[in-house]
Amino acid sequence: MNLTSNSNAADSLEIIAFRLHEQEFCVKTTSIREIRGWAPVTPIPHSPYEVLGVMNLRGTVIPIVDLAVKLGMPAAQATERSAVVVTEVNGMTVGLLVDGVSDILTVAGSTLQPLPAATGPSSAFSDGIIAHDKSMICFLSLERMFGEDDPSGWGMAA
Repeated sequence: MNLTSNSNAADSLEIIAFRLHEQEFCVKTTSIREIRGWAPVTPIPHSPYEVLGVMNLRGTVIPIVDLAVKLGMPAAQATERSAVVVTEVNGMTVGLLVDGVSDILTVAGSTLQPLPAATGPSSAFSDGIIAHDKSMICFLSLERMFGEDDPSGWGMAA
């Protein structure tokens, strides 16, 4: 599953695609620091429901978020095939638990389609949909997901 844009570099999107509950999602590669295999986390009392706990990443303690829960889906079941996508967003380092990473792609910016109005407020974290082959990839905005308006308090200064 490898795409190459025929348009100029300014019109292309570099994305990393991953799976959650048999659905495909993606984010911009510029927000990704690294991808790690799943490892147990240390739970933190009274943390938001989507926060599984914290992990030591080369001397830095980072929160690990169940991305499925953050998106309103059933909680993910971490397995040896699961991955932690370590992101840098709004000045914070956050690990995102996903079922697995699919690919790193370059797609034409014109392939990003807006979400239909009928999707309602649940689409607050999405910038649109990318139609690819016979599937659709939901393009997520980590900046809005972990921004100042997030009720879980992620937007607060660290």
